[in-house]
Amino acid sequence: MSISYDLEMATEQTASQVAHELCDIARTAGLFDESITPELVLDDGALTTKGTWVRVGKETPRLWSPVIADLGFTPTVWVRLQPGRSSDYPDQQDDMIRLVSGLLDSTPGDAVLHFQSEVIWLLRRGSEVSLNERDDLWPPQRLAAVSQPNRRATYNFSDE
Repeated sequence: MSISYDLEMATEQTASQVAHELCDIARTAGLFDESITPELVLDDGALTTKGTWVRVGKETPRLWSPVIADLGFTPTVWVRLQPGRSSDYPDQQDDMIRLVSGLLDSTPGDAVLHFQSEVIWLLRRGSEVSLNERDDLWPPQRLAAVSQPNRRATYNFSDE
């Protein structure tokens, strides 16, 4: 199984709008070139310059979703990020945070970034952003990449 991170958002924006925003953010950050289109990101996904596969989709709510059950909101759009083996893993995580922070700037609504429904890295409820308290997840360069005011708090999914 591939390592993956999911950004799940409860937003009024469509998956297509989020894909357009993501492409703009990734191009500005030098992670996508002009050949990467929002349609590609929606359909097959696309690789960043450092090898992270990124795909955007419309969420189909599942009653057993840990986001719904444990965090109390129903995601409408997801962004999947799978680091590749061609580049340094921590560098890809740094880029992931730059993309996520950019999306939080441009996409309103509750959101959660988690690692395989196991570790919650970031949670936004309303306008309040909480970052996991683990310093290994949030070294100084990643903290600096988050443009939103934030606090440190750890949230967990239940084991059920």
